[in-house]
Amino acid sequence: MPILLQTSVLLVLSNLFMTFAWYGHLRNMRGKAWFVAALVSWGIAFFEYMLQVPANRIGASVYTVPQLKILQEVITLVVFVPFAVFYLDQPVKLDYVWAGLCMVGAVYFVFRD
Repeated sequence: MPILLQTSVLLVLSNLFMTFAWYGHLRNMRGKAWFVAALVSWGIAFFEYMLQVPANRIGASVYTVPQLKILQEVITLVVFVPFAVFYLDQPVKLDYVWAGLCMVGAVYFVFRD
């Protein structure tokens, strides 16, 4: 499997855990104290790191750290937007589309030769 695909798949899975750890408590734990939500989030984040660390180590064998960071940010948006819309019932705004296109431009500039 190509390095970019290995890295991307691990980062997507990592971001699923990260997004849920960071924002899932806003829906699921509204009635709980913040420190309870933080402890649960830390538990979820463990699995994020178990995927994110190998993803970056694999990716760093071919890509620069800035390239990995931009890839991570784009994957974060790809995971976060559907999560926010479908899980947290947030509306999609045109400004979010423009911001996403700016991220696509960042990918272009950081990966071009």
